[in-house]
Amino acid sequence: MKIKKLFLALICITVSGCTAYHSPNRDTWGAYLRGASFDNMTETTRTAKRPVYLGAGGRTLSMVETNNKLEYGDKASNENAAAVAYMSKLEFALYDALRKPGISVQRAGTDVVVSIVRDAIMELAVADISPDGADTLKTISKILQEYDATFIEIAGYTDATRNKHASSALSTDMAMRTAVFFAQHDIIPQRMFIIGRGSARPIAAQDDIGRLTNRRVEIRISPAR
Repeated sequence: MKIKKLFLALICITVSGCTAYHSPNRDTWGAYLRGASFDNMTETTRTAKRPVYLGAGGRTLSMVETNNKLEYGDKASNENAAAVAYMSKLEFALYDALRKPGISVQRAGTDVVVSIVRDAIMELAVADISPDGADTLKTISKILQEYDATFIEIAGYTDATRNKHASSALSTDMAMRTAVFFAQHDIIPQRMFIIGRGSARPIAAQDDIGRLTNRRVEIRISPAR
């Protein structure tokens, strides 16, 4: 009897481990993303969002214990140095964890940008996150939980083969699915800015290969001050 129970338990573990992730019903997305901003992340929008973010338990860099406290220089210079050090550690953590095809990690000032081509995160023929994509987003979620003194912009992009309305809808869908995944994995939505930019800001030519690169999700991470 004990052997039978152990065998059944192993089957349950195996099956649950192989269960593919599926985005929840679209009707529930609003609940998951309550508190998120559907706008570009700028200095102005971050400042406006700060009270909501702090009210939801968000942290700023000044609340984080670091080993980079400076005793000399003006306050702004010291804060900027602390932000650079904090974001450098975040960048290295993401870079080491995301060595996969179709994913890049880059710095943009004090921000860190993770770019993921659509086919590395989504099912090929269905508008849903793929098993590999779920694994990647789970990895990013864990790192974002550790480096939680940050705001996050999740932007979706498409190629230029569709009209403006369709491109906007598809890119917004990708961004929102990614944001919902993060919310399901303990990233508070008050940290998030979500936007679909359609075919704007292409990073490659609009040929067969370039279009695969232009269809992407970009996760821009900015220090919360």
